Amino acid sequence: MKYEIPSGTRIGHVHLKVSDLEKSLAFYVDLLGFQLMQKYGDQAAFISAGGYHHHIGLNTWYSKGITPAVERAPGLFHTAILFPERKDLANILQRLIGQKYPLSGAADHGVSEALYLDDPDKNGVELYWDKPKELWPLQDGQLTMVTDPLDLSELLAIADE
Repeated sequence: MKYEIPSGTRIGHVHLKVSDLEKSLAFYVDLLGFQLMQKYGDQAAFISAGGYHHHIGLNTWYSKGITPAVERAPGLFHTAILFPERKDLANILQRLIGQKYPLSGAADHGVSEALYLDDPDKNGVELYWDKPKELWPLQDGQLTMVTDPLDLSELLAIADE
């Protein structure tokens, strides 16, 4: 019998090696809005959304002052941060534009809408929201995800003023 991980299983947090803790905190806390939960001197920090103990750990234990890994090397492709509502994605897009922070991409995946950017260490970050399951594209009963352009103007139209 093939083992299947329990359906209620979730990924609890990600821990990233960073070269400069303060630059990473400026990105994740000051720009994206995560809450700093705990800091260990200049070596590590734990941040969260909504007061959870931590969703993202940041540390310089093996990476302080080191340049980012080359793009075409094995490793983490991106950390995906799920927003509860489409309007939340619109609001962070508006914030990124206002702060002149560059996107590396944006896509409508049929099941979700996503914005892509890099943190200061070139770690990929996906900011997204899931569409309601009843809107997910199916073909012959099978999920059919796509990578189509995301209309940023239409998304921005629902952002808070």
